[in-house]
Amino acid sequence: MGHHRASLRLVALASLVSSVMLLTSCANTSTDETLGWSEARLYTEARDKMNENDFDKCGQYFEKLEARFPFGPYSQQAQINSAYCFWKAQEPAQAMVQIDRFIKLHQGSPNLDYAYYLKGLITFNDDLGFMGKFTGQDLSERDPKAAKEAFESFKVVVERFPNSKYAPDSLDRMRYIVNSLAEADVIVARYYYDRGAYLAAANRAQLVIRDYDRAPAVEEALFILVQSYQALGMYDLSSDAMRVFKLNFPDSQIFKTGKRVQKERKWWQFWITK
Repeated sequence: MGHHRASLRLVALASLVSSVMLLTSCANTSTDETLGWSEARLYTEARDKMNENDFDKCGQYFEKLEARFPFGPYSQQAQINSAYCFWKAQEPAQAMVQIDRFIKLHQGSPNLDYAYYLKGLITFNDDLGFMGKFTGQDLSERDPKAAKEAFESFKVVVERFPNSKYAPDSLDRMRYIVNSLAEADVIVARYYYDRGAYLAAANRAQLVIRDYDRAPAVEEALFILVQSYQALGMYDLSSDAMRVFKLNFPDSQIFKTGKRVQKERKWWQFWITK
């Protein structure tokens, strides 16, 4: 009797699972308007959505196209277009999956330079964040990990594809990233100095001078180095740092004002990517 009841329960459970699966299948069928579309139509509709700036929809369409027609004539372009759409739709994780897969599978593609450029943009803006554009937060004030990853992608464009139309912008972005990373280390050095951790401040300032010798932040790094050595009683080192400072920044007013003159920069106002 117990065995019979158990069998009935199993039959009922199987029936319930089948019903749920059937309902789910029906729901998916009714909500996916692209079912039955040809590859050409799906690509055309996706392109139309992209041109209309409907990036959520175009990302979904291009992703469906690639999944349904992996060996079709539009598959490769759909993959890179989906990465672009997801990036513009503020979905950097999905965009990165698509662009990494494209780079892995299509090393011989004529669009490879654009793929690395787009990967740099995805990583670069991922760390910038949506609210950062409105709060005025600079790249130097955030975790530099994404900036370094973006730098490597732009570097590939500049070094492997020097004649690419994306190379000049990649180079400019590399310069901006380097300056921002230097600025980030100066912020840390200043933090240490303000709290009396003079040795830590001197070490971080030396890091800026060594790794980013052409960055504008070097001026303040040298200033912090002079002040830190002075506070530590290392007067010979302080004098040497001052000599280097005057040689490189003869017109600087930082010792009078305590801060260097910085040009107003709103990076996102003039870096516009099409």
